[in-house]
Amino acid sequence: MQESQDTHLSNHLDEIVAAVSITPAEDTPNKLAQTALFQPPREKLQLCEEKAKSYSSRHEYKKAIHELVRCVALTRICYGDCHWKQAEAHVNLAQGYLQLKGLSLQAKRHAEKAQEILTSAIVPPYNDHTEVFKCSVELFHTMGRALLALQKFKEAVENLTKAEMLSKELLQCGRISKEEWMEIQAQTKWSFAQVYQGQKKWKEALPHYQKALEYMETSKGDKSLGCVPVLRELAGVEQALGFHDASINHLLQAHLVILSRRPSQEEATGSAHCVARAAVTSVASGRPEHRDVAEQYFQESMANLKDAEGMGKAKFLSIQDEYCHFLQVTGREEKATSILRESLEAKVAVFGDLSPEVAETYRLLSRADLAQGNHSGAHKKLKKCLQIQTLLYGPQDKRTLATQQSVDALSKAPEMAVKRRQAPKAKAAFCTSVPQHTVVRKARLHPAD
Repeated sequence: MQESQDTHLSNHLDEIVAAVSITPAEDTPNKLAQTALFQPPREKLQLCEEKAKSYSSRHEYKKAIHELVRCVALTRICYGDCHWKQAEAHVNLAQGYLQLKGLSLQAKRHAEKAQEILTSAIVPPYNDHTEVFKCSVELFHTMGRALLALQKFKEAVENLTKAEMLSKELLQCGRISKEEWMEIQAQTKWSFAQVYQGQKKWKEALPHYQKALEYMETSKGDKSLGCVPVLRELAGVEQALGFHDASINHLLQAHLVILSRRPSQEEATGSAHCVARAAVTSVASGRPEHRDVAEQYFQESMANLKDAEGMGKAKFLSIQDEYCHFLQVTGREEKATSILRESLEAKVAVFGDLSPEVAETYRLLSRADLAQGNHSGAHKKLKKCLQIQTLLYGPQDKRTLATQQSVDALSKAPEMAVKRRQAPKAKAAFCTSVPQHTVVRKARLHPAD
């Protein structure tokens, strides 16, 4: 028991040391570093909170979590173990963990810790507990998101329902404003939609996404970057339900928001690529009117990366392959084949001779040759694809086996059989002409024979 208490005390002291020892940025002058070292805990807490928000806004989530861990330790120093502020710090840390894949269990544990603290923090009378109740709303929502990430859908719905009901009560009691309530509703409805989407319940997910978007546009404006992920997920559900017009329109709306914010090359490319993919899916489902949309946004996404190097060049070649596949399925095999042939050298330079990308190019070129009736060329390219896949994945891999089956089937085609019969004849004709000359010479050398 004593050893357990000592361990707990040691962990607590470690947190305090981590909190007090705020490491300044490399370019921070020594004087500022010394000032940070001797700051009072509450000032350090405020500094850490600001840094955590700054890192999160720049998608530097690991650095944000580092600051949020310090916030937990500093909040304990400032307010004690049982204060609702300590629960809030754990909720914020849980939200930080949810930003990173694979850390949902940590998020759940911190949400559970916050729940323990709030249970003891909320005691009668309740008149002065507005902040505590608002923290509870955040807690239920965060717990719901953590359970969603862990695919515990039933428990996730229970917690999201609690967040929704409590926020409604706070609105009715005048504890929160209508604007605050709408922001909460936007996030809660979005999470509900993700729960149903995670279970492939598209019809149930759709109205929640629509409501989430409505609340978000009302509270933040329809040009807010916060609307972009909701628009994209909504488009995905609409596509699954076969509502291709609506899906493409929502992706175009998201694309316009992205372009209005001076996006990076990568962001602009990704956004245009999303529209192109949705249009391709629509065309494949029997909606040829979206062919021009796919063409336009494939060209836009590739234009952004045309002169890129490194990872940008790899992304360009990947999108170009998708574009070639689109050309093939829409009857423009000649153009697709031309682009694929030209891309082969670049792929070897970027990915290497023995790469999945080069193997796939040979496979696509083989298919193009086959469509044009060039069975010999198709067989040759497919064998190159097989050789690369065998070296990459091994002879028993399902991809290698599938290609092997295609090579075998192509070898048995009547056209290949004719070619094999013709080859020995040509060889025999060549061989016959040479021995005739030799026989003549031999006859002359050996007249007796």
